[in-house]
Amino acid sequence: MTPTRLRAGGENAVGVTMGLIGDEWTLLILRYAHQGVRRYADWRERLAISDSVLSARLSLLTRTGLLARDAYQARPTRYEYRLTARGREVWPILVAIWAWEYRWVAGHAGRLPWMRHRACGRHMEPLMACAACGEAVRPRDVRSEVGPSGGEGRSVPAAATRRRPVPGTPAGAGLFPETMALIGNRWSVMLLGAAFLGARRFGDFQQMLGAPPTMVADRLRTFVELGVLSAGPSADRADWISYRLTDKGRAFFPVVMTAIGWGQRWFDAPDGPALVSVHRGCGAAFEPCLVCDHCGGTLRENDVVVEDVSLSGTTG
Repeated sequence: MTPTRLRAGGENAVGVTMGLIGDEWTLLILRYAHQGVRRYADWRERLAISDSVLSARLSLLTRTGLLARDAYQARPTRYEYRLTARGREVWPILVAIWAWEYRWVAGHAGRLPWMRHRACGRHMEPLMACAACGEAVRPRDVRSEVGPSGGEGRSVPAAATRRRPVPGTPAGAGLFPETMALIGNRWSVMLLGAAFLGARRFGDFQQMLGAPPTMVADRLRTFVELGVLSAGPSADRADWISYRLTDKGRAFFPVVMTAIGWGQRWFDAPDGPALVSVHRGCGAAFEPCLVCDHCGGTLRENDVVVEDVSLSGTTG
């Protein structure tokens, strides 16, 4: 399967990727696809989703090459949807989201299932590592800069992403509640990226996002309330506010980098990548992979066992 060639000057790989994974229905459909669900009725049984929304999301995932539709019955014709190679490679993003929600979202550890690494037999949480050298990495270990297709607002998802309320729960409290607060809004995605690229002051964020001041202020306030950013006096001027990523915010780095890595492998802008990253430790172009926090072994989908699966939301 070859990468999709994007339109010159249009939405780049980051925008396409965040437009896809920034929708909770899409994540949930992919979650069950990775657990073996293939038929419309089986998704309908597992998800409190309308026929129109499910049909639209399956159509989108087929159109963007994550699922392939095959007829399994005639008269009437019925289809099943199988993960393609592109869809299979979404797995690290789903695992990274699970790990962050498990560790950092209050009350979620008791709702989410365990993951066990077959090779060492231990319950584990994944760590992000450099695929070239195998060394575990943190945000400061990776140097990133905007690439040839990364400017002029091209990383802003064209699709209007949204959060999805779950019946019987407070509005907005979904199965990936805080992940959706960070990537389920087009400006949230951009602000998060700006923070990882070093934005600190309000003016930095506004310049990098090109968004209205009221939108930037709203997103900054939301991120501070979530504990992803902290706000304090600037070292340059006491009357300026400086926004910095907290430990919780930095821990979201694997979600961001696995998503960008996947997107830039499968969606190709003619003028080059949206983001260029280098691992400071080995000097190689940074490609993320996930490893077991106990044995250090590289994680692959078939190497991980999901235990106590429930409708509380998981990946696997």
